[in-house]
Amino acid sequence: MLIGKQDFHRCIEQCAEEGLGGFDQVILPKKKGDEGLFFMNFSEEGSPALTSFRTHDPLRALFYFAREEVYPFEEKPLRRLVVGAKACDLRALHLLDRALINEDFVDPVYEHWRENTYIISADCEEIAETCHCTLMDGKPYAEDHFDLNIASYGDRYLLEEGSDKGHELINLFKKQTSLEEESDAAHERVTQNRNNIIKKLEQQNNKFDYGPGYERLRRVALDYWNESQEDCVGCGACTNICPTCYCLILNDESVDNNFVKVRSTDSCQLHGYSIMAGGDTPRPKMRDRFRNRYLCKFDYMPGNFDEYGCVGCGRCIVACPGEIDLREVVSKILASPIKAAGVEHE
Repeated sequence: MLIGKQDFHRCIEQCAEEGLGGFDQVILPKKKGDEGLFFMNFSEEGSPALTSFRTHDPLRALFYFAREEVYPFEEKPLRRLVVGAKACDLRALHLLDRALINEDFVDPVYEHWRENTYIISADCEEIAETCHCTLMDGKPYAEDHFDLNIASYGDRYLLEEGSDKGHELINLFKKQTSLEEESDAAHERVTQNRNNIIKKLEQQNNKFDYGPGYERLRRVALDYWNESQEDCVGCGACTNICPTCYCLILNDESVDNNFVKVRSTDSCQLHGYSIMAGGDTPRPKMRDRFRNRYLCKFDYMPGNFDEYGCVGCGRCIVACPGEIDLREVVSKILASPIKAAGVEHE
């Protein structure tokens, strides 16, 4: 289906200001001066940018909060609409779904936010210097895991339905404005636009050679990780901004007879991470913690969920005070010699 851009924006405005569709909150990317793009409430100041590149903050932050009371948990009667999410964030959210909503375990708080949130994704019409989704077999447009996707076609958007929630949104828009049937010309233009962005991404990242399979990262001698981690200060910025990280600390904040559990995000890059009784830790060196993050994204998560833990958003590169570029580290380590059988390294 095709919808006029002005009509689409007016419908979103009605959702935010008039409660159209029963939504209590509408969240979308907005530009804050020179600070970049951030997910913000519709009513907050800033210029909406639905079809630019990904926001500074990950979509994960809207579902898996940095700090949240998980027991007792009172479901919040809040129906949310997120507009302008990007394909990299959708891939990351799908991995979190696999980790936090499965047959063996369900995080009720995360599940609550997922069930009560509708997501309208949007094609990327621009790229950031750190974007590299194509290196991770991704695309700058959503292929799945969305409710509804929008792609520019002149003064209209091509709408693609991806779920029952998306079908509900289509019907909502039909009641507010007229929709057109899509044409072959519309699909051809959208495909051309997408191919142009893919070409830009490939040109931007052609100097990074990821080479053979990522299982090689585990087999490279530890000594070769030393240089790569020299500028790491163990601040945890990379994990805090990563859309797939979900390590946590569960704190008991009970007072008197009020039993309270609070979940806060943790980071494998912090010195105290996984410390055990008596003060021992399996990763006492910064090099070991640094290496663990790469193995988690490129080895452990694919093994556990059959999906990469890196979606190529490049946020960790932007956030790093040591200016460490994940793409450079992966390329360098993959090109390093594999440790000899039976040889141990410090």
